[in-house]
Amino acid sequence: MSSTSQKHRNFVAEPMGEKPVMALAGIGDVLGKRLEDKGFDKAYVVLGQFLVLKKDEELFNDWMKETCGANTKQRGDCFVCLKEWSDTFV
Repeated sequence: MSSTSQKHRNFVAEPMGEKPVMALAGIGDVLGKRLEDKGFDKAYVVLGQFLVLKKDEELFNDWMKETCGANTKQRGDCFVCLKEWSDTFV
């Protein structure tokens, strides 16, 4: 997928392990801090929410907007990153 960022490619290339939430595509310092403040400090915790929402893009986008104020691009980047990772590893 040539339209993905280097951050996205790095994330989906290997198991998640203990990666911080800011390792997710679309999540930078500001959104990462907001997510951490709400208990979503690791990428796998956000993955858990993604799975609880049954990998539904609309539900995930709504959750991201409400939880950390992510904009459309940030939400989309994070969703695609988690979807691709879960398609590979789950």
